[in-house]
Amino acid sequence: MPPDSRGPLTQYVLRRNIAGVAIGDCSGQSVAMIARIFADRFVLLLLGTILLASFLPVRGAAANVAAMISSAAIFVLFFLNGVRLPRQEVVNGVRNWRLQGAIFLFVFGVMSAAGLMLSHIFDNVLPATLALGILFTGILPSTVQSAAAYCALAKGNVAASVVAAALINLVGVVLSPVLFALLAHVGEGSVSGEAVGRIALILLLPFALGQMMQRWFKPWVDGHKSLATWMDRVSIAIAVYVAFSGAVVAGIWSIVRGDELAWLAVALSIMLVIGFGGAWLLGGIMKLPRGDRITMLFSGGQKSIAIGAPLAATIFPPAIAGMVLLPTLAYHMAQLILSAPMATHLAADKKP
Repeated sequence: MPPDSRGPLTQYVLRRNIAGVAIGDCSGQSVAMIARIFADRFVLLLLGTILLASFLPVRGAAANVAAMISSAAIFVLFFLNGVRLPRQEVVNGVRNWRLQGAIFLFVFGVMSAAGLMLSHIFDNVLPATLALGILFTGILPSTVQSAAAYCALAKGNVAASVVAAALINLVGVVLSPVLFALLAHVGEGSVSGEAVGRIALILLLPFALGQMMQRWFKPWVDGHKSLATWMDRVSIAIAVYVAFSGAVVAGIWSIVRGDELAWLAVALSIMLVIGFGGAWLLGGIMKLPRGDRITMLFSGGQKSIAIGAPLAATIFPPAIAGMVLLPTLAYHMAQLILSAPMATHLAADKKP
């Protein structure tokens, strides 16, 4: 099990991060994790993918081929996730049931309710699929890598953060589409039996295979972490490109007006406040230790595009998937930008 980040670590000075936010004395371990997030320029990769799909969308017969490539990439993504996740860490992490239970209920309870509420509030000013996308964002699990990285920078409980995100993502593959089907009372929001079969085949099966084949593949994955990370990122980008291409072909930029994008920004801003503010407040109400409260903050407030993009591509046809995924893409980028100053502020503030 990874060491608790609250122990003494080698001090390191990083003058500025990629966003130009000043960072004071931070641990070398924390800085390294943050640097990896920005060094691979994942936000820029997502933005580039959206631009590519906007100007050069895949269409016609090529769209069917691209969909098969996307499914194969998603299969590889979840296989690698299965290989990476140590079963013993999950067992050890579950023992902190108070923290893990609170994160679970916040992610799938509070945030799902927030997504449902905001989708209804903004339904009259947004296209139906974008309003549906707000709900879709709400039911997703949190991130793994960035939640743990920001938790480390903020001097939180990194081990608990890694385990919480891993458990939530594992459960979320099954629970997120179930919640979405229960809460989305419109045609586009239904999860058909065929979609359930695709989820089992493309998401659950490769994860299970990865868990079973850890003995043979984990040494390779651990020895080629950079390559494996790029395989993750490329798989997500392919899923986003195919989904967003379908939306562009269906006329997303003529359907969605500028004022509607502004309303979407307002809705997602409220969701960010509920996500991060609510998680921090709940940690305080529960009187969690500071390290656990920081874990609650980043594990509760963030949303995973690594689950969102494959899930949208699996549940919806491309024309709908791209529109539904747009709020998740925007939320994901915003959470990375906001998490950096929050983490550095928490790292500098030693008070409980």
